[in-house]
Amino acid sequence: MKIAFVYDAIYPWVKGGAEKRIYEIGRRLAERGNEVHLFGVKWWEGEDIIEYEGMVLHGVCGSRELYTNGRRSIIQALSFSISLFWPLLEEEFDIIDVSVFPYFSCFTTKAVSVIKGTTLVFTWHEVWDDYWYEYMGRMGFFGWVVERVVSKLSKNNIAVSGWTKKKMETIGIKTENIQIIPNGIDIEQIQKIKASDEQSDIVFAGRLIKEKNVDLLLRAVSLLKSSNPNIRCIVMGDGPEKERLLQLTEELGLKDNVLFTGFVEYGELIGNIKASKVLALPSKREGFGIVAIESFACGKPVITVNSKDNATQEIVADSVNGFVVKAEKEELTKNFTTILNNEVLYAKLVRNVTQEAKKYSWKKICNSSTLVYGNIDT
Repeated sequence: MKIAFVYDAIYPWVKGGAEKRIYEIGRRLAERGNEVHLFGVKWWEGEDIIEYEGMVLHGVCGSRELYTNGRRSIIQALSFSISLFWPLLEEEFDIIDVSVFPYFSCFTTKAVSVIKGTTLVFTWHEVWDDYWYEYMGRMGFFGWVVERVVSKLSKNNIAVSGWTKKKMETIGIKTENIQIIPNGIDIEQIQKIKASDEQSDIVFAGRLIKEKNVDLLLRAVSLLKSSNPNIRCIVMGDGPEKERLLQLTEELGLKDNVLFTGFVEYGELIGNIKASKVLALPSKREGFGIVAIESFACGKPVITVNSKDNATQEIVADSVNGFVVKAEKEELTKNFTTILNNEVLYAKLVRNVTQEAKKYSWKKICNSSTLVYGNIDT
């Protein structure tokens, strides 16, 4: 098959769950003899079209910030979707797989698929629905409408979790038009990476945006410090909230307790998780939470929060491989204390997370993708 993946951000230049998913599935499909192309923003120097890890990367427009004032840039998304049309039209594909958010590229790919008669697949990492109003106020109505229009553009839809599938059904996508293919991890690669020398009690990894609730984590660490002055937390990632979070760290007197690393390479990310005791993922919005299963593969339990838009709750089983708690600093603090101090419980959690991780190998995910692509009724 000749397959095109469409998403403005491309791994490893941009490190996020959606980007990593495309990269891992794409390169494995290429290894199996498929011709794989990625269409995105040109994050690299040199030619617009390059070969990378067996795939062909198309940089359809110049790079610019993905976020403006803490929100996904509408201008950037529009620029990408407009610039995408001609490069995509020039090629012949069997499948075009589009990561739905931030939506505008869905209209471009729909036009190309109609012109070329190409099968169009939408991959949904999350569904925003009424969250649009919280994100943009009254202007969120337009996002709400666009999301529902996009939901009608293709009968071939992939959800990255059962949680996301249920949300897709609420905006009108038929159950029979949705296949679930979760995100995955490279278990063999993770096993080869050594633990970092940077020891910590708690570790966080993700983009520093409001939805990730890192401020809530910092307030919980502040409470933990009252009984454990040497509590250690590492925050890996970058984003528009970084300066505010650094200021909050100073205000809470946590300068010696919390380390902000910025974006780190994958080996360092895994090494830091391995050198920690528990991963914190207090996000109120997660389409999947791939770092949670990476933490499982490192043998580390996960604490996440009970939020209606947090799909990580589907991965984390309370008191089995971690905890799902209220998004309150006191609740986080209580459960961190339990994990850090109860050795018997901690040993049980570690055994369980190691077994859970095996369900999410990229090999299995790639097999599922091949099966779905091959069985699509065009």
